[in-house]
Amino acid sequence: MRLVFAGTPAAALPALSALLDSPRHDVVAVLTRPDAPTGRGRRLAASPVAQLASEHGVPVLRPPRPSAPEFVESLSAYRPDCCPVVAYGSLLRPAVLAVPRLGWVNLHFSVLPAWRGAAPVQAAIRHGDEVTGASVFQLEEGMDTGPVYGVVTESIGPGDTAGDLLDRLARSGAELLLATLDGIEDGTLRAVPQPAEGVSYAPKVTVADAEVDWRSPALAVDRMVRSVTPEPGAWSVFRDERVGLGPVRPVEQAGLAPGELRVEKREVVVGTGSGAVRLGTVRAAGKRAMPAPDWARGARPEPGERFGAPVAGVRAQ
Repeated sequence: MRLVFAGTPAAALPALSALLDSPRHDVVAVLTRPDAPTGRGRRLAASPVAQLASEHGVPVLRPPRPSAPEFVESLSAYRPDCCPVVAYGSLLRPAVLAVPRLGWVNLHFSVLPAWRGAAPVQAAIRHGDEVTGASVFQLEEGMDTGPVYGVVTESIGPGDTAGDLLDRLARSGAELLLATLDGIEDGTLRAVPQPAEGVSYAPKVTVADAEVDWRSPALAVDRMVRSVTPEPGAWSVFRDERVGLGPVRPVEQAGLAPGELRVEKREVVVGTGSGAVRLGTVRAAGKRAMPAPDWARGARPEPGERFGAPVAGVRAQ
């Protein structure tokens, strides 16, 4: 089949690679988000998908508005049979959805209808799910509402971060997407409507969402921190400055108020609403991440000092 692949971040690369390597399909173009500022210098950079496509000599489409008539014309000129999508990052309107004769097929990182939306992996970890997966479904106007072609499942380990889990799902999902497109081409695969029960939503996770609420139980703090690692990254405030936090581990520790630090020889423990957590890595403003005991040797927290909100008039950066 002639394919126009739509995707933007690194999580889409295993799927694009699988399609580029497939002898049955021809990726005639790639659709991705426009170049965006990145790094400390905030220089414009092509998306990971655009970079891989360029390495293979595949034309790259970067429309600022994928609903614009001129983009619909450009897409139509490639005469795609089907358009596979993995984390493209922009809504597609009916005129665009109507271009490929076999429609748009979306790889989504949850077992639908659970965790529709922008951040399904983060939501699954944050809410303590033991199993998640990836689904391939027919894209339609509703948000992740289309009929499903197939599903793979994946267990969530007690130490999994969102990055760990997404890496595994990106690989297994790529295999599922390729098998789905093969089945669509053969005419042996039909999509099945999603059940009406079990619908849940996973909105985009913002930097504000990644602030640790030390009043939560230790297990909830652990899940939240893992759910935003590596992006956007968990954080809290210490002495009116924001510090980044790597994954933590719940521990049995009594006598600590929420956010209160206790520095011991080989570990730093922080109180929560129920129990405590052992800090993993800490990244002070303008510095690299380091093991919590190393950070504490430099910061020298006083007895009773806490992580918490900034003082009035001070904004965490």
